[in-house]
Amino acid sequence: MNLLTSIFTVVHLVAAIAIVVLVLLQQGKGADMGAAFGGGSSSSVFGSRGSATFLSRVTAGLAAVFFVTGLSLAYIYTQQSATPRSVMATENASESSDVPSVDTADQNDGTQSDIPAAPSTN
Repeated sequence: MNLLTSIFTVVHLVAAIAIVVLVLLQQGKGADMGAAFGGGSSSSVFGSRGSATFLSRVTAGLAAVFFVTGLSLAYIYTQQSATPRSVMATENASESSDVPSVDTADQNDGTQSDIPAAPSTN
């Protein structure tokens, strides 16, 4: 799953950068009035209105790719984090191991300790 995550991350970053570039390339709605009065853009490759719709469609497509990769990455990371990585979760799994318990009630000299003994987990 690491390779898939890397691929989605690279596609996500490329889409984000491309969206920023395409949005900066597009002209505002007020610039269309200049073209209506002979702004000279009608002789361009896409025509007077063609470049705006082309860039808008490419931007919309890249936005869709951006959202799909973002949701896919969120799903992948959610599935990866479903495995218990907590100290408490691993502690419960190791409870069944044979760990010798320390009995503090009797010391070597036979006297009682002031420290209470831990309860038995048996």
